[in-house]
Amino acid sequence: MKKVVVIGSGNVAEAIAKAIVRTPEYVLTQIYARNHTEGPRLAAQLACPYAGEPKELAQADIYLICVSDRAIGPLSRSLDFGNGIVAHTAGSVELSALAPNIPHRAVLYPLQTFTKGRPVDFSSVPFFIEASDPSSLDTIGKLARSLSANVREASSKQRAIIHLAAVFANNFTNHMYSLAEQILHDADTPFDVLGPLIYETARKAVESGSPRAAQTGPAIRNDFQTKTKQRDLLTAHPELEKIYTNLSNSIWETSKKI
Repeated sequence: MKKVVVIGSGNVAEAIAKAIVRTPEYVLTQIYARNHTEGPRLAAQLACPYAGEPKELAQADIYLICVSDRAIGPLSRSLDFGNGIVAHTAGSVELSALAPNIPHRAVLYPLQTFTKGRPVDFSSVPFFIEASDPSSLDTIGKLARSLSANVREASSKQRAIIHLAAVFANNFTNHMYSLAEQILHDADTPFDVLGPLIYETARKAVESGSPRAAQTGPAIRNDFQTKTKQRDLLTAHPELEKIYTNLSNSIWETSKKI
C-alpha cells in the first residue's frame, strides 16, 4: 500500500482525505496542517496522525497539497518531502509553482465544488492530472483512477482554461441563484420555489450535449415587451438591472451564432 499525506484542512483536503481512506490501495498516513484547530479535528475524524510543524512531516510516497492557490508555492518550498511525489490540487496553478528542487512534481485537480461537511462522490468527478516526469504521471494517475473513473491528462494551460469554465458554470451560476433569491424577497416568496426549475435546467444543459441548444427565455426570443417589463421591475435595483441587460444581450448575441 502506498502512503499518502494530505496537506491542508480545508474543504478540498477534507473531501480527498475521506476518499483516500476508502481506497484499498492507499493509506492515509498523516494530515499535515498549520491550522491547529481544523487539522487535529480532521485527523481525529479519520483516525490518522496529525502534524503541524515542518519537522513532524511524515515520510510518504505521495504528498497532496490541498491549500489556497497563493500558499502552494511557499509551502512547497518550506517542507522536506524526501523522494516522494508532491502534487497540488488547484485548477489555476501551474505545475511549475511547486518548488523546482522537488524531483517529482504533479497535479491532481478534481473538477468539483467542495463544501465542508458535505460528502462528495468522486466516482464520476473528472480528475485532470499532470506531472514533471512519466513515472510521477503514472503514479498520480493510478491514485486518480482509484478515486474516479474519469481521469484525463491536461497541461497547466489547459487546466487554467478548464478552471475558468468551471468558475462560469459553478461560481457565477450560484451567484445568479443568490440574486434570484434577493429578487424573490420582493414577492415574499421563498427560494425553494426555484428548486425544480434549477434541477431541470441543469439536467437539460448536461443531457442536451450543448447548453446553448437548450437555452430558453425572453432574451433568446428577443421578446422586447417582456424584457422591458422585467427591467422596469428592477428600477429599484440598478445593479441587478445592469446584470439583466448585459446577460440578455449576451444570450441574444450568442443565439445568433448557432
